Amino acid sequence: MSDMPSSIVIHEEGPREGFQIEPGPISSADKIRLIEALAETGLRTIQICSFVSPRVVPSWADAEEVVTKVRPKAGVTYSSLWFNDKGLERALAFRDKLALSGAIALCASEAFTRKNLHRSHAENLEAMHRQTRLHVAKGVPVKSVGVMAAFGCNFQGDIAPAEVVRTVREGLAIGAECGVDVARISLADTMGWATPPRIERVIGAVRSAWPDKEVSLHLHDTRGMAVANAMAGLRMGVRRYDSTVGGLGGCPFAGQKGAAGNICTEELVMLCEEMGVETGVDLERLIEVGRMAEEIVGHPLPSELLHGGALNAFRRAVH
Repeated sequence: MSDMPSSIVIHEEGPREGFQIEPGPISSADKIRLIEALAETGLRTIQICSFVSPRVVPSWADAEEVVTKVRPKAGVTYSSLWFNDKGLERALAFRDKLALSGAIALCASEAFTRKNLHRSHAENLEAMHRQTRLHVAKGVPVKSVGVMAAFGCNFQGDIAPAEVVRTVREGLAIGAECGVDVARISLADTMGWATPPRIERVIGAVRSAWPDKEVSLHLHDTRGMAVANAMAGLRMGVRRYDSTVGGLGGCPFAGQKGAAGNICTEELVMLCEEMGVETGVDLERLIEVGRMAEEIVGHPLPSELLHGGALNAFRRAVH
């Protein structure tokens, strides 16, 4: 049975996720140029920076400068990412410009939790308790429970749907204990283990447990399956997706140097266009922005659509 949505929401993460992994320095001016160009494509939510340790992620040492100087476009929501109290305090300084919302971020893989966060699952649960209480105290809404490695892990192997359900339940319990009614469950294919059957099994298990919660997908194209997995998500009625223009970025802590990052925004948009699902995005304009991103980072990006072009451009040419 298909539950295809009539429209979807795309959360563009290219600026934040993409620039954090680039080995060479990217100027603040180029970051701002890309952010402002993305806002002109019809995208409505853009994650523009990370407030993280400059020692760990030196490419976002200029987060304050970027947020200060970017010119916001009416109707576009700009967001940021942080991982600790200090990062939150930095983000709060831009409350008038950024839409701040917190997440209860967990991982279905104990091995990846230790590798990525240098703490055990139990320690991470306690850290999320503290962070959620802080968000509530600061008036920052907590809107989602996120589960990394929800479909498999390079360090632990296959992840059973039951493990994902257990992890979501722990996250929702943290929210309840802190007085937060979380509305969304975000499932992340952090290391590219998802396939359409896995998407169906995990979403099915989560939906069976919490039919009233919105499910969103954060897909990586590590093994070339992201578009197929998005198709599976669409058929199951998923209406919210994270993506990055050109396929910028990736997870620098996943142990796969050179692997492709998130699903390419333009490929997701084209898939939706061909299926009659509204995105509100001008695909041809977005492709041009993807080419701009390639020029900024100075190397080819994973998106095939940047080089193949949009179908509608060819349709117009033959009619």
